[in-house]
Amino acid sequence: MDLDLCSLPVIAAPMAGGPSTPRLVAEAARAGSLGFLPAGYRTPEQLAADMTAVRAGTDAFGVNLFVPDRGPVDRSRVLTYRDLIAPTAERLGVELGAARWADDDYWHAKVDLLAASPVPWVSFTFGLPDVDTVTRLRRAGTRLLITVTSQQEAQLATDLAPDGLVVQSAEAGGHRGVFDQHRAPGGEPLPDLVRGIRAVTGLPVIAAGGLATSAQVAGVLRAGAEAAQVGTALLLADEAGTRPTHRRAIADPSSTTVPMRAFTGRIARGVSNAFSSRYEPAAPAGYPAIHHITAPLRRWAADHDDRDHLHLWAGTGHRQARTGKAADLLTALVP
Repeated sequence: MDLDLCSLPVIAAPMAGGPSTPRLVAEAARAGSLGFLPAGYRTPEQLAADMTAVRAGTDAFGVNLFVPDRGPVDRSRVLTYRDLIAPTAERLGVELGAARWADDDYWHAKVDLLAASPVPWVSFTFGLPDVDTVTRLRRAGTRLLITVTSQQEAQLATDLAPDGLVVQSAEAGGHRGVFDQHRAPGGEPLPDLVRGIRAVTGLPVIAAGGLATSAQVAGVLRAGAEAAQVGTALLLADEAGTRPTHRRAIADPSSTTVPMRAFTGRIARGVSNAFSSRYEPAAPAGYPAIHHITAPLRRWAADHDDRDHLHLWAGTGHRQARTGKAADLLTALVP
């Protein structure tokens, strides 16, 4: 089975929270790649505007949706964590946010939008979409991808017969797409994960996680992936909406990345800083409540160029990230 994604075997990952702008997605298409708009943390109106902006330059793009987390969260542990980090926020003059327990990130409205104004591709992260969503988007002519992080998740995803799987390893920057936020994600190297998932599902695979050189891309293609998905490699692109503080952290040769729950309650890989080092040992699984609790602190840090209290998502390949046009950066990764 061939996904027939685009002419390049390298595509641009959806990076929520600012980096993946409409300009970046359109520039990826100009290079013969495929870019994904992140719907996460966007209102339906903002997503619609982003889609319109991309369509001014190309119709070849996808949208990534966060599947709402329906699992239980230990509210007492989350509130205890809020109390723990409160003195740090108070010292900076920041009032922490409320713990929002039932935030579905406008799931139904975004699905309605994509059914009414379809895009060629939709990918899902953080779990499996419901059958009705799959049916509606397929009826609209959209092809579907599901992000998985293990063979077990891949086998569960096959029940929905997606067009392909985005296989994400521990090297990836940002949130791990694990279905169960309480589960400690595995650390299997990406080529091994690709081979294993291809063997148990037979579905086309897009490999994601720490890919920053053409040699690494060649390695996952040899392992059986049809394409590589890169995000951190584009964080310094001219078209990326990466904050200046984040850009400097990526470019800092002393920066190291670690998996953490401290900022959002979900495992995510980012640059280690004072906040993550201090609070990670106590951080519980509690997404999206902890995401909302720390949001004012993170906004303050972004406004004050404070890298010690800002989530600085990045994968293990961050030291290879380069500045320049996204089209050139993507082309340079082709083996």
